[in-house]
Amino acid sequence: MFKQILDPTGNLFITWLVALIPVAALLFMLAALRWSAWLATLVGSLITLALGLWVWHMPLDDGIRAYLYGSATGVWNVDWITFWGVMLFNTLVVTGTFEKLRRWLIAQGTQDVRVQTILFAWAFGALLEGLVGFGYPWAFVAPILIALGIPDLDAIRVAAIANNAPVSYGALGAPIIALAAVTGYPLLALSASVSKIVAILALLPPWILLYLVSGKKGMWEAWPLAVVGSLAYIAGQLPVGTYLGPYLPDVAGAIVCFVCLLLLLKVWQPSTVRGYGGGPLTGSTAATGHGLSGGDIVQAWLPIAVLVIVVVAWTGPWSKLPSIVLLHMQVSAASSIAEGATIGAVFNWTPFVGGSAILASWIIVALLLRVNGQQLAEIWNKTWTQMWGALLVGVFIFGLAYVYNFSGMAASLAKAFSALGSFFIVVAPILGFIGVALSGSNTSTNAMFGKFQALVGQILGFPPLLLPTINSVGSEIGKPIAPQTASVGVSTTRFVRNEGEVIRHNFFWTLVLLVYLILISVACYLFFPGIAKL
Repeated sequence: MFKQILDPTGNLFITWLVALIPVAALLFMLAALRWSAWLATLVGSLITLALGLWVWHMPLDDGIRAYLYGSATGVWNVDWITFWGVMLFNTLVVTGTFEKLRRWLIAQGTQDVRVQTILFAWAFGALLEGLVGFGYPWAFVAPILIALGIPDLDAIRVAAIANNAPVSYGALGAPIIALAAVTGYPLLALSASVSKIVAILALLPPWILLYLVSGKKGMWEAWPLAVVGSLAYIAGQLPVGTYLGPYLPDVAGAIVCFVCLLLLLKVWQPSTVRGYGGGPLTGSTAATGHGLSGGDIVQAWLPIAVLVIVVVAWTGPWSKLPSIVLLHMQVSAASSIAEGATIGAVFNWTPFVGGSAILASWIIVALLLRVNGQQLAEIWNKTWTQMWGALLVGVFIFGLAYVYNFSGMAASLAKAFSALGSFFIVVAPILGFIGVALSGSNTSTNAMFGKFQALVGQILGFPPLLLPTINSVGSEIGKPIAPQTASVGVSTTRFVRNEGEVIRHNFFWTLVLLVYLILISVACYLFFPGIAKL
């Protein structure tokens, strides 16, 4: 068995610098050269493989197997979910079902900008993130906010800040699935750990959103919206993430949030109806009619209901389907950190994973909506056009991550960073933040840094799940300043190809949320370590 080498250069600082080359190269290609993510991850994975063979003396055959097993894991555990999730979403768009859902939701609130912001940027944005991710919540929410009178740049910022908390469970849980794949930690345990940190994080953004659209006075006038919006999302997200897994926390959180907000508006509404900037609105402030029949409303919500029922039945703790393994392939190395431990590059072909549940949901929805051949072709072509690059990223980033971990590079980097001691609890969320700000993907950031964070935690004696969890949540917060996410998010506004202006506009409040997460991380480490134990 190949034994990893902790310090192949004989100088831990130089080894640390060399181990950083794949990360630095990847981020340089993405941020400075502005290469497409699939091309950057392909080149980055080849650099990683070369360094693993040359510097860490990883055997060629073992390294190639590790790369292939990683790529296969990316295809089956992540791409298989995200592709069918986007197929489902595009089916709603092409059939007009999504438009009916949007019109019905708009009609539920008053013209008060604070009500509409919490309903759409916060709750509806979480639903879109849970289903699709990849910046699409910005793209769909921002035009709605612009139509309400919010200036374009401010509307994009509101949509982006609202999108923070749901990102770890975006695209039907892809980031958490990636994190479980590279760390080897149980999927449900990681989902539960992340859900607890996300629940604390979610307490703040609704207050920021109210402040952004109506100022300090408008925020305090509408405090019930912030309280109900945050607690209702948590009430749906936390139990699902803790007990059912990473597939539906955002969807459940969004639905519970909608229900609670609509009930709140039946008994309470802001005393003064305000527009953007906090000024009172004059004239009619009643909600606009949606013009939909009862059947239209049922059709609008039916796909969401089908998705929830199928995925919960298919992937819940009571189901044995996800645990069926028809093919197991593995290559192992002796760990350079823990004597007697091994680091495995594993691919399990489990035909009934969550992605297969999404496929089954899509088939049922397509039949119920009576999708015809022409629509099916449009849905497929639209999805393939949107997703082929992201699918290749799944192939290459997981190959990169598996080789990075298997060769011993992640262990060498972890050993160097462990010199920071307990102070690393402050660095951990910043690394996730930087990673996603430059790569644009929580999934890719978890694949790249997840095992490294776990190894640092192992060396320092941290609760096992704490640093990987913080890495994922830190990645959430960097999304508003990620160029690749912004490029999708601005696609429906006049800021197309002007992502830099959007990123500068988002930067301050993104840093506020990062500081908040650092405080949460330190508090969890010092006072509540139990939330991140296996």
